[in-house]
Amino acid sequence: MTNREAALYIIKKLHKSGYEALLAGGCVRDMLLRRRAVDYDVATNAHPKEVIKLFRRTLKVGAKFGVVIVLMDKVQVEVATFRSEAGYVDGRRPSSVQFTSASEDASRRDFTINGMFYNPLKKEVIDYVHGQKDLKRKTIRTIGIADERFSEDYLRMLRAVRFSTQIGFKIEPATWKAICNNAKKINKISGERIAIELGYILINTNRAAGISMLVECGLAKAIFPNLTAAQASYGILVLSQLRGKVDFAFAMACLFSNCETEFALEECEILKLSRNDNKHIQFLLENRGKLLDYEMSLSNLKKILAKQHFHDLFEMQKAIQKATIGGRKSISALIKLNRRIKLLGDIELQPKPLLNGHDLIKLGAVSGPSLGRLANELYVAQLEGHVTTKEQAIEWVKLRLA
Repeated sequence: MTNREAALYIIKKLHKSGYEALLAGGCVRDMLLRRRAVDYDVATNAHPKEVIKLFRRTLKVGAKFGVVIVLMDKVQVEVATFRSEAGYVDGRRPSSVQFTSASEDASRRDFTINGMFYNPLKKEVIDYVHGQKDLKRKTIRTIGIADERFSEDYLRMLRAVRFSTQIGFKIEPATWKAICNNAKKINKISGERIAIELGYILINTNRAAGISMLVECGLAKAIFPNLTAAQASYGILVLSQLRGKVDFAFAMACLFSNCETEFALEECEILKLSRNDNKHIQFLLENRGKLLDYEMSLSNLKKILAKQHFHDLFEMQKAIQKATIGGRKSISALIKLNRRIKLLGDIELQPKPLLNGHDLIKLGAVSGPSLGRLANELYVAQLEGHVTTKEQAIEWVKLRLA
């Protein structure tokens, strides 16, 4: 069962039980734009307790706010009771919720293009907020007064830029002005939520335009306070050279491609990224420029080729070169390196060392830093192809110790 099929089943069951139930939000927008929707959400006048009684498997994660997750096969569908919200004291969440009608529910949503409902049984769009008009105008506009909508949840400012990036719509002037005026307040939102919205912007093919908007309205400065305009401009130029969808951490490294590694990691601390994402960014930034040495030793080439994110490093370096003066001509070193890699064929990049530490001590090496240096030198000789068998390695060590 797909997410859409599950949502339709839930709507039919709610209707049979005497309740109103509609598709809501982004899936309606995407359907009208003839785009593939990721999630299908259901809005209903049934209260959470009534939804829970109707469906065998549910999660009560947001029941007090009117939201129940209904589990169908391996699919999860969010079922939300029509509601109005009040008492936004922290710019993140309401302090009180009142269950209400579909029209009032639409009025508390963020943007007109996200405030429409669809009745799949009657095949009817229900639009209380003129969302269809803004779809035709290709405009992102808040429902009601922009400052009020953003004060309810400041993450909506990032979401406006995200939607503009994803579907290519312009942000309506009053909405844009409110974003510029409230940009500094984005720090009231948790780093994890900011990171999710940034991720949607950066993995999209229109990422350079999206980040440019964040810089222009002041959101980028609020999130990354020490990132200079020059550093941001260079990062945007590098991002513009990327093709297709890319990994979030990879795109973040490209954004900070004109910054010191430690500085970039410190600026990213606000996002509370995973350990893997931080290591990914660190690897890419620490190894910038290394691939331009297309005549590097065979051992160094094998070592860097064996790294998990080598492909990302190559693509980032290519984007950096294209962003510099000289454009495509400046990628000649990478082209030569790529030819050299292809000539290597299907070789083992990380072979098991021919001798271990115990073997070296038996041959007369002394424990300590010198043992580590000897082991590393032997492994380099192995990667270079100078030593290919255990016997050769033993002779190499004996000569080295002598």
